[in-house]
Amino acid sequence: MQYRRISADCHLDLPWFPPELFVSEAKRDLKQRMPYVEDGPDGPRWTTKAGVNMGLVGGVGSVGGKFIPGQNYRVDKMAETGLYEDGKNGVRRPGDPDQRIKDMDRDGVDAEIIFGILGVASRVRDHEAANEMLRVYNDWLRHFCSHYPDRQIGLACLPYGDIDAAVKEVYRVAKLGLRGLELSCSWDMEPMWHPVWEPLWKAVNDVQLPLHFHTFPAVPASVRESLSGDLRRKAQFTSVAAFQMNLINIIAAVIGAGVLERYPNLRIGLGESGIGWLPYALDRMDFEYEDRFRDLMKLKPSEYWRRQCRATFQFDRIGARLVDEIGVETLMWGSDYPHPDGVWPESSKYIEQQFEGLPTDVVHKITCENAAKFYGLIN
Repeated sequence: MQYRRISADCHLDLPWFPPELFVSEAKRDLKQRMPYVEDGPDGPRWTTKAGVNMGLVGGVGSVGGKFIPGQNYRVDKMAETGLYEDGKNGVRRPGDPDQRIKDMDRDGVDAEIIFGILGVASRVRDHEAANEMLRVYNDWLRHFCSHYPDRQIGLACLPYGDIDAAVKEVYRVAKLGLRGLELSCSWDMEPMWHPVWEPLWKAVNDVQLPLHFHTFPAVPASVRESLSGDLRRKAQFTSVAAFQMNLINIIAAVIGAGVLERYPNLRIGLGESGIGWLPYALDRMDFEYEDRFRDLMKLKPSEYWRRQCRATFQFDRIGARLVDEIGVETLMWGSDYPHPDGVWPESSKYIEQQFEGLPTDVVHKITCENAAKFYGLIN
């Protein structure tokens, strides 16, 4: 297939899954702890026996929020395509490979990288059940992506908070034929410079699949969940304004711990990280390396970044001015479909706006070629 545009950051979320998926596919002793669909005051919703509300069927974003016209411009544009109305009528466009292809074609996207359910799995507040959800999802994702294997590329979700379980799942999903891995990151995990992560680095290196981290929360989940009303909105603003830059916690730790030096074939992808902050972060790491940390690694941090790392973004006017500082080969555009801060179905408009003045070949690298190479769609 000849690719013209590849979205390196798209999503497949709980609101769009088959209602019976997790209960039907979970191990017998965990079925009662899986999320399921029941009627609610605003329509069918996902919930658990423990009473955790996990969002509306066909709702907005990963949390299945209620569509409120006029509250969010990007959501209004998605609603104009009938996305949420279809959801109410049982048409799960993002969760049906054929319907999803139509939405990709509507946006001029030839292939997409699909991030999964790490965030929503953590909301069940049941560690064992969450890991079972991820296993079920990964098996289902294999089938989902088999319909259009050169266009829909799914990332397997790895168990959170259990490195041994994550390692086992790395080897298992590699045999399923999935094209990448995704690991959650949060404030309550061991920092990634800690040696407890070594078995995971080795496993990822063994299977030769790129490992992804999709955002890093600006506000701990326990704090967010305790808030309501106007205070919750203020915390939400802080979160959406800062979460992308918090991925410095991941990339600095992985580079500083020598992970990329020990495993030169290990590849790291940052999902929806934005890129405008990266030139400062890379320059800062290089400065500190030259000043007092030359014993930790052989190359400058920015050299490991360019050799093994990639970052995705949907609209970043500052980053578009600094591509040479970051490394054009490290940048991959994504539409973020179907999330509220994404640019679907107007990707062409936003691509033209942010890349105005850049050479055509540079724009092609960022919006197509880099992702095609990173995921093995082309040589």
